[in-house]
Amino acid sequence: MHRQEGFNPEAFKFRGLHPDVSIGTASDRYAGWIGQVYSADRYASRIRSRQHKVGGRSFTERVLPIESVEEYFEHFGVLELDFTFYRPLLETDGRPTQNYHALQNYRQHLGEDDPLLLKVPQIIFAQKLRRGGKFIENPDYLNAEVFAGQFYVPAVELLGRHIRGFVFEQEYQRKQDRSPPQKMAEDMDRFFESIPRDDRYHIEIRTEPLLTPSLFSVMRRHGVGQVLSHWTWLPSLRRQFTLSDHTFTNGGGHSILRLLTPRGMRYEEAYAKAHPFDRLVEGMATPRMIEDTVGLMEQGIEKKARMNVIVNNRAGGNAPLTARQIVSRFAAREQADRPGTSPSRR
Repeated sequence: MHRQEGFNPEAFKFRGLHPDVSIGTASDRYAGWIGQVYSADRYASRIRSRQHKVGGRSFTERVLPIESVEEYFEHFGVLELDFTFYRPLLETDGRPTQNYHALQNYRQHLGEDDPLLLKVPQIIFAQKLRRGGKFIENPDYLNAEVFAGQFYVPAVELLGRHIRGFVFEQEYQRKQDRSPPQKMAEDMDRFFESIPRDDRYHIEIRTEPLLTPSLFSVMRRHGVGQVLSHWTWLPSLRRQFTLSDHTFTNGGGHSILRLLTPRGMRYEEAYAKAHPFDRLVEGMATPRMIEDTVGLMEQGIEKKARMNVIVNNRAGGNAPLTARQIVSRFAAREQADRPGTSPSRR
């Protein structure tokens, strides 16, 4: 396949890998990526340090200014912004929140063809919220008015078609706390029937027993995509795709694949191992994660789905280097499948 001009994996430039594949990361402003994605001298005097507590430990994060997204999109084809998960864009009285202003700032630095995936605030899609060290029932769970008024409408007004997808992420639910699968599917049906019609919705369900034919039927009816997530307590990516009967359900023709944490490894441990996110950590990544990701990319292409692969630092230590492994493996398998080359991988 002919690559687009500028495609150069050795320089971490992944745009142009394939017309139906976009490689991106979860968040973007990591100083640990200087020398890979970001120029060493461009932000030297404007790197900000902040403290982040994880699992009882305090870590120093070094963060670049928002304008660095201009350089980010010289390398990647899509960006997931996850800070929107923690707070809506508008308060209940209509006042803009800090997240609204952050998105407004991002908008000023986006090129015409720079797409975003936005995490939907957890107050809309989480059944329980962590407050004061305890998990409490969320009074706004699946509240269509809160979603539309405090998030969706202002997001679309700010970013328009820069938004490639909205990611609804639901927390893992223990057996004693979870709803019956059929009730879950019915609740989802009512919710997606009530919110603004859009072909950019995707849901990430982190509890395997809730990934039922009833839920996938609801998703297909509303054109809602399944987020294939490489995450702590979920089964393998291939198993998740099998549960959906190997179908891509998003009405806009997109699929989102998120590489978040190694399977079986909690967030706290993955964060501590990966910090400060400037290198791959030997033995951290789950075996077959890269191979399964590439295989799903190929299946998506065969089924005419546009694949958006999002890589988190916590998946292996450094998102750009993990992305380069994916791109290199994809290119090698594609080369092997061409007539006249080595025998097909199949």
